[in-house]
Formats: sequence, C-alpha cells, structure tokens
Amino acid sequence: MHGLFRWSNKWWPGLVPLAVLWAAAAWVSTIPLEADIAARSAAALKSTVLDKTRIAVAGRDVTLAAEAFSEDGRRSALASVEAAPGVRLVNDDTRLVREVKPFVWVAERDNVRVTLWGTTPLPGSKARIADAARAALNGTEVSDRMGLARGAPPRFDAAVLLLVDQIAKLRDGKIVVSDSAVSLSGMARELGGREAIAAALKNLPEGFTIAANEVKAPPYIFQANKDPVAVTLTLSGYVPDNNVHATLAATAGRKFANEKIIDNLKASIGAPSGFSAAVTSALAALSRLSTGTLVVSDREVRLSGDALFEVAASQIRSGLAKELPTGWTAKPEVSVKPAASPVDATVCQQLFTQNLTKGRIRFETASASINADSAGLLDRLIEVAMRCPNTNIDIIGHTDGDGDPAFNQTLSEKRAAAVENYLVRSGLPAERFTTQGYGSSQPIAANNTDEGKLQNRRIEFMVKQ
Repeated sequence: MHGLFRWSNKWWPGLVPLAVLWAAAAWVSTIPLEADIAARSAAALKSTVLDKTRIAVAGRDVTLAAEAFSEDGRRSALASVEAAPGVRLVNDDTRLVREVKPFVWVAERDNVRVTLWGTTPLPGSKARIADAARAALNGTEVSDRMGLARGAPPRFDAAVLLLVDQIAKLRDGKIVVSDSAVSLSGMARELGGREAIAAALKNLPEGFTIAANEVKAPPYIFQANKDPVAVTLTLSGYVPDNNVHATLAATAGRKFANEKIIDNLKASIGAPSGFSAAVTSALAALSRLSTGTLVVSDREVRLSGDALFEVAASQIRSGLAKELPTGWTAKPEVSVKPAASPVDATVCQQLFTQNLTKGRIRFETASASINADSAGLLDRLIEVAMRCPNTNIDIIGHTDGDGDPAFNQTLSEKRAAAVENYLVRSGLPAERFTTQGYGSSQPIAANNTDEGKLQNRRIEFMVKQ
C-alpha cells in the first residue's frame, strides 16, 4: 500500500507537459482559423456599403461592428457575414449612421483654398465630390472636411457635382445646399462668370431650387496709362463689344496724336450704363496730363497725374465729374508738373512747329468751335508759350479749298480767334497774340484728296521777337 502511494505521486507530474502541448496545439491551430474567418467575413462585406467597419473573431464566432446607411444595408451586411464559410455565430454590434435634418453641404472658397464641409450620404459620394473639386480647381488646395449622414434628398450627388463646377468660377464665396435649397454668394472670378453660373444653375436636378444667388460680378475695369518717357498710351481692361472697342481706339488715336497707342483691350459683357461716354470724357482729361493713369472701375473714374500748368489742373479737377453720365463719380488726383525751363524765340518756334506737325487742332465741321479732341494739344501749346514769355505769337488759320472762298476766309479768321481765346482763358496775356486768316489761299497739299484737305485745314503759330 505504501509503495502504491509512492508510485501515484510520481505519475501525475507527467500530465503537465501533455497539457502544455495540448494548449499550444490548440492556440497554434486557432490563430490561422480566426484569421481565415476574419478574411472571409471581410470578403463577404465587399459588396456592402458601411462605415467604421470592425471585425473581431473568437474561434468561429464573429463580432461585426459598423455603421450602415440604411436598415436594409445593415441587415444585408449581417446576412453576408453569417453566410461566410466557417462562421458559426455573428454577434451584431451594428447601427445606423446618424440622420440629419436639414441635410447641409457647403463649399467655401477664399484666396488660399476651397473647403468642403457638411454632410454627404455615402463614402462613394464623398470621394466623388472631393475628386471633382480637385479636378475643377486645377491645383487649388481642397480641404475635405465632409462627414457622412443619412437624410440626403434625391439626386443629391448630381446636384452637388454640378455645383462643384461653379466653385471654379468664383474668386471667393460660398455655396450651400440645405436639403434641396441652394444658396450662392461671393464674387465671380471673371467678367461673365456670374452669368455663366446662373446659366449652369438651370440644369440643377429636379426638386432642387435656388433659394438665393448673390454672386456679384467683378469690377468692370478699363485702364489707360500715359507714359511721357516711352511716349505711349497703354489701354487695358474691358470694353463691351468690338464696335465700342473700335470707337474708343479711334478716340484715343485722335486725342493722343503724339503717343503710340498700345491696345490690350478685351471685349466682355458687364459694362455699366454710359460706359463709352464716360471713358471718352475721361480720356479727354487724361490727354491733358503730362503723365497720368486713368482707372475706370464700374461707375467710378479715378484720374491721377500731372497737368502741364495750374489752370489746366483746376479745369480737369472741376470739369471731370461734370462730363460724366448720371450716376458716375469722379476721383481726380491731379497735381501740376514742375515748370519747364525757359527757351529763346528760336527754340520756342521749333517746339510749336513740332507739336503742330504731330497733332492738329481740330474744329467742328464748317465751324470755329474747337473739337474736344484738341484739348491735350492745346495744353502743350500753352506750356510752350509759357516757356518763352517775352515773345509775341501770331496765330494763323487756314482752310481747305472746298466751298466758297469768302466763307473760307472768314472761317479761317474765326478759327484763329477761337484758338487765341482758348489760350487767353488759360491764363496767357491777350496782348501777346495776334490772329490772321488766309482761307484756302496758302495750301500745303493738293486739295483733291481727303488727306491733302486735312493737311490744308490747319492752325500755325509764328513766334515774333
């Protein structure tokens, strides 16, 4: 009996290694099994649409945690995992994605980036919208802060994808979809952009409406810069159409006879009412400046630069607003350039001749009324006269050969007198001037061509000691 007890004490420790080996074998065999079941479960869910999916496997039992976008989708996901080979039991830890009302989606653009936020109905929708925004914005940073929720109106994706294309047409602004109501605000990137957005919105899917469209057009800008060093006038910005373009270019050519015209104007819709008349008046004021810049922005005219003498500066400051159409405003910032150095009579004559060779004092047809296109040239002639204050000047009028000689004689005299009056009103002493008219008796070109007649219709300045 005592020996049997000793034998039994030696037997049971031998079971320990066997238990360890058995546990190790079970552990080694369970890991591949669970991994295989997890893979089969994940494969079974590939055709389902879920969010925040997590699969946990214990033996052959699967715990599925996920957020589904519909009750049918949730049940379908559970059934798919239950049908996966090797799965014994599925523990349901699924729930529905939250539902929101109103269902809001927003795209917001500033100078740096476009931010997408709010909610989308499905992960695929979210990805498509973000990809479409990056493609439409061509390099602009897109910040995707969109979430997922239930409650989207029918045809949500189609509506938002159309609206994403409109973001590229905005310089800054916001597009908001609240359920099926669409609101837009901000400023269009280019002229015509506001109209292009409005046209695109007509293609919104059925059921969507425009609650507000407050997209503004960018300023309609026309610019002209007079550079006395390069002797150029550069035109840039916008004009309403090709006809206005041609008219303003021709106007500039007449008013700025000394300068080379560099025309960078483009035609675009959106011009304010009275645009052509306002720009014509503003160009006339600019032509009187030695150097200057004209900026027409919507219905505001800003003119800056140096007039040739004080009276001209005063006339430009006070007269610009009076010449503009109703509803327009003027902001002249006109100073006076430093007086040029005095010259003797010979140089004075050369300067008169030089100015009158490049430009021509124009009059209304068969009239002694000076055309407004001549204001810039007349100011330059006044400046020349100021540089030789001790000389007297004879102003001589000529006409072409058309019409009655007696009428032409009288017209030439009246035109010379009109120029004298202009100079005197600008501050020059009347006693420095005399006037003469020679009608058509002293042509400098043939009177049988339009060009020849134009040369013969002239005013000459003769400097006397």
